[in-house]
Amino acid sequence: MDEELRRFAIAAHDRFTHEHGDRRRFMAEVTRLAGGAAAANLLVAGLAADPAAAALIPERDPRVRSDMVSLEVAPGRVLDAYRAAPVRSGTHPGVVVLHENRGLQPYTRDVARRLAVAGFVALAPDLLTPSGGTPPDEDRARAMIAALDLARTTRDATGAVDWLATRGRSTGKVGVVGFCWGGALADRVAVAADPAAAAIVSFYGPAPDPAEARHVRAPLLLHYAGLDSRVDASAKPWVEALSAAGKRFRSFTYPNVDHAFHNDTAPARYDARAATLAWDRTIAFLKENLA
Repeated sequence: MDEELRRFAIAAHDRFTHEHGDRRRFMAEVTRLAGGAAAANLLVAGLAADPAAAALIPERDPRVRSDMVSLEVAPGRVLDAYRAAPVRSGTHPGVVVLHENRGLQPYTRDVARRLAVAGFVALAPDLLTPSGGTPPDEDRARAMIAALDLARTTRDATGAVDWLATRGRSTGKVGVVGFCWGGALADRVAVAADPAAAAIVSFYGPAPDPAEARHVRAPLLLHYAGLDSRVDASAKPWVEALSAAGKRFRSFTYPNVDHAFHNDTAPARYDARAATLAWDRTIAFLKENLA
């Protein structure tokens, strides 16, 4: 794929998926760029995540026990969630996985299993449960995400942290890992300063108001993509505010990679080297802070 065309297409796709754009307008723009409908469809297929892509840790991996659970995050308010835990007996630190703006997808479940293989009990809540759950149509899921009340959803996320901290196979120490929209939500969980959240990792999440940095209690690990100008515009003042407030955090920007570089189901964005490095740093950070 021509690199200039790829860059234009990624920018158009980001406007569509993160600024609540119209699909017909997006496809018309990509068709114009690609020179035809067939080429445009092929290009978009590489940009979008493929739910059928092979998982890094298969659903039936013998090292992992997984199931769907329902958790009450507040009186009368229930979320469905995917849970993955090591098969071996004993207690383990917990990690809540916050999904992208497409809802609870196979990629998010795979991330939960990767955490289970690394020795954590992972819980990936479907934050669209109160709206009827993640739909098959990703455009519909994005619209539903956009309609959520952010304060209420942040409470749902902290409720998931609290739920996991008190479950039998958990040591009581819980971390949070979020991606894209979920990365932004992870930062908001940090601002909420839930005592049960002992470590928080945000992958390319748009940052909160820098004035909120003073509320952060848990150590933070922040991953940013060097080509992600939309998110990076908020990252610098957030990092500066965390530093000025004396907070414990680490921030890494991975050069020459795009937003969602960790998502291996979207081949045009995925960068294996950066994804592996960021993941290794994430596991080391969680083990350090949840031991």
